[in-house]
Amino acid sequence: MLVPLTRQKFEQLIPLIATGPQYKYYWGKFANFLQRLLVSVVAVVVLLLVKILFRLDFGPIIFVCGVFAALFWLWYPIFLASIRNAKCRRYKYSGFFRGRILNWWITDKLIGKQETVNNKGELVIIENREKRINLEVGDDTGFSIEFDAPLRPAHKAITRGQVAEMIVMSNRSDLSRIDEFTNIYIPSRDIWISDYPYLRQDFFNEVSQRLRDNRPDNSRRRRSQRQRERDEED
Repeated sequence: MLVPLTRQKFEQLIPLIATGPQYKYYWGKFANFLQRLLVSVVAVVVLLLVKILFRLDFGPIIFVCGVFAALFWLWYPIFLASIRNAKCRRYKYSGFFRGRILNWWITDKLIGKQETVNNKGELVIIENREKRINLEVGDDTGFSIEFDAPLRPAHKAITRGQVAEMIVMSNRSDLSRIDEFTNIYIPSRDIWISDYPYLRQDFFNEVSQRLRDNRPDNSRRRRSQRQRERDEED
């Protein structure tokens, strides 16, 4: 099932400014924080040296630049997440896709290499690998996508045939060609499968529930319930 979304709803789902989970994603590890902090310190020192050496008298401008540089460690994750969100928001059209998990498998992905020297003085290359879950998700129309994300303990509950939901993006109004898609949600297990948390989960769950309530079988069930209630009143 593929249901087109309005532009307003799409921009609610993927906001321009970073959300909390997105900020946390780009905050990184302690080493990433130290790198940003070092950049902040160096930038402030450079500004002070430039002001002293060239005797610049642009007080307010230097102050603003100094604050901006000093807080680089804080705002840079917001900047990175907002840039990533903007790349999704450039697509003109979007839709809510509901399909099923057709297949899944586990792979190892090389995420980096580290060179070190062993006790014999020999150069040793250590490969850093990450286990990732790969999903094939599709529907009855023949549409399918492949998706991978870091493997998490909660993913043990994933099985073939489970309903999977996501937001897809396209530059075609009929969504006949999908150019990008977001993280995947499995409602039966309340599991999010993602590398980067594109979506506002509260808005996504609202859309998902609304479409679930408006399914034809649910409408027939509600009509039958109302008919039974009228019959009982008669």
